[in-house]
Amino acid sequence: MNAALIMKLISAKSKFSRNHPKFEAFLKSVFSRKIEEDTVIEITVTRPGEAPLTANIKVLQSDLELLEELKELKGLTQ
Repeated sequence: MNAALIMKLISAKSKFSRNHPKFEAFLKSVFSRKIEEDTVIEITVTRPGEAPLTANIKVLQSDLELLEELKELKGLTQ
């Protein structure tokens, strides 16, 4: 990953954190403990004037491996 892209990602992450501090706090709380296999993660999206859409996943071992790789990537951007 080149330095310019890393700086762009850091800037975007900082802006997102400023704009959505409660969401960042939520993520920190969720990820403060290990996510275990069979954990259910659910997300709901509600657009103005539309009914909410909800989906969920049951965490698999392969998902846990992906999360570990993302944590390593995050370490590169700090």
